[in-house]
Amino acid sequence: MRMTAAEEGHTTPVEIHLPADIDWDMLDKSRFFFLGAALFSGVSVALYPAIVLKTRLQVRQTPLSCFGAAASILRQEGSHGFYRGFATSLAGTIPARALYVTALEVTKTAVGSATSRLGMPDTAAAAASNAAAGLSAAVAAQIVWTPIDVVSQRLMVQGSEARSKYRGGIDAFRKILHSDGFRGLYRGFGMSIFTYAPSNAVWWASYTMSQRIIWDAIGYWSSRRDSFILKPAYGTVAAVQGVSAAMAGGAAALVTMPLDTVKTRMQVMDGGDDGGKRMMTIGRTVKNLVREGGWLACYRGLGPRWASMSLSSTAMITTYEFLKRLSAKSQGSFN
Repeated sequence: MRMTAAEEGHTTPVEIHLPADIDWDMLDKSRFFFLGAALFSGVSVALYPAIVLKTRLQVRQTPLSCFGAAASILRQEGSHGFYRGFATSLAGTIPARALYVTALEVTKTAVGSATSRLGMPDTAAAAASNAAAGLSAAVAAQIVWTPIDVVSQRLMVQGSEARSKYRGGIDAFRKILHSDGFRGLYRGFGMSIFTYAPSNAVWWASYTMSQRIIWDAIGYWSSRRDSFILKPAYGTVAAVQGVSAAMAGGAAALVTMPLDTVKTRMQVMDGGDDGGKRMMTIGRTVKNLVREGGWLACYRGLGPRWASMSLSSTAMITTYEFLKRLSAKSQGSFN
């Protein structure tokens, strides 16, 4: 893949030769899914405590600092408190992520081909295809992920402010199904789509644009040294991808935080005005949040979510790109 960065004061643009992109048709699918399950499971182990902390802060009815919440979990539950619901989450993550990456790559390839036929500039075409791919991938994954999210989040908040107690994921599944029916497992499904679909579209588009900005900056630096052809090593490419992912993740976290707080509350908490007998709605959830702490209550847990999304974005994209190169049918992918 070749990029050019024309700089002010130079008539010759800097040519940046990046490793070729690997699309869906170039992947060995069995290797891709097998290695992906192992690699992403490891990433999930590292990032899960931040998700638990964020969820605990979002469902609290009184504000508490991140450090205070973390200290409380350690003091009352020990380190295993940061991994409540992890087995359930991991069991659902594998099929949900497989569905996610399949929809992502198929849509990216299809939209990318369409934008090329329309003659769109490379940067705009990449941003459009990535945004469309992120949108479709999020919608597809939520079909599997929402029930897992509901169950795992109920387990995450046990010992904090949740009324119900569950002995594990299967017990939680049965009790939710018994009390709320099948729709209880899809509580907040619409809000999940409303949260994750635009978040993924923004993330993938921002990721593409962030990479372009960073490579332009590298091109400008190279041009000042009279170097007009740049062939970055794979490690440099991975570093740029990681920084771009962190930038995109932080921006997406900030923009979608209120939506995520409402979604989490709907999935975890019951309506409180009549003893918890009413299903939480978007309007009732927002009303309760504003009553508890004003509009800033919608941003409880922003610190852990911002950190989690930035770190997970960096870990996920570098793992994902590495996975694609490991799974390419042609083994010249690291050149």
